[in-house]
Amino acid sequence: MKKLLMSFFAVVMMASFSNQVVAQATASATATATIVTPIAIAQSVDMNFGNVATDGTSGTVLLATAGTRTFTGGITLPTVTGTVAAAQFDVTGEGTYTYAITLPSTDYTITETVGLVATMTVNDFISDPSGTGTLTAGAQTIKVGATLNVGASQVAGTYTNATGFDVTVNYN
Repeated sequence: MKKLLMSFFAVVMMASFSNQVVAQATASATATATIVTPIAIAQSVDMNFGNVATDGTSGTVLLATAGTRTFTGGITLPTVTGTVAAAQFDVTGEGTYTYAITLPSTDYTITETVGLVATMTVNDFISDPSGTGTLTAGAQTIKVGATLNVGASQVAGTYTNATGFDVTVNYN
């Protein structure tokens, strides 16, 4: 009986050890990353409001993204238009991704430096597409227009700013 009792305790002890061995489990996961083509933007056409005249009263010239102009106040647009163009930027990137467009939010100053130094401001920038673009086969063109603010006695001459204005794009 003693042997039977000892055998019973030995079996119980072995059973309790074997339960502890099967009490843990393991699973695995993989890691994945996808590298996409970086978004890029390049200027292809500079903004040009063309020839503008004032009758001694201030006004504005709105350059639309299509390259057309409208005016207010004492501004006239001569029949000899000069070069008129909305700015144009070429965006490239990944397939059919969408992206955000950020235009200048502050006045951009252009200056005439031959003779008297004079300035005008450009503001209220608009774009087509507006706010968000969608790449088609990894490319899209953005056209940018704005408002030119002309003073009442604006000095005649060519006004420019060599540093340019920034248009920023970023994937959504």
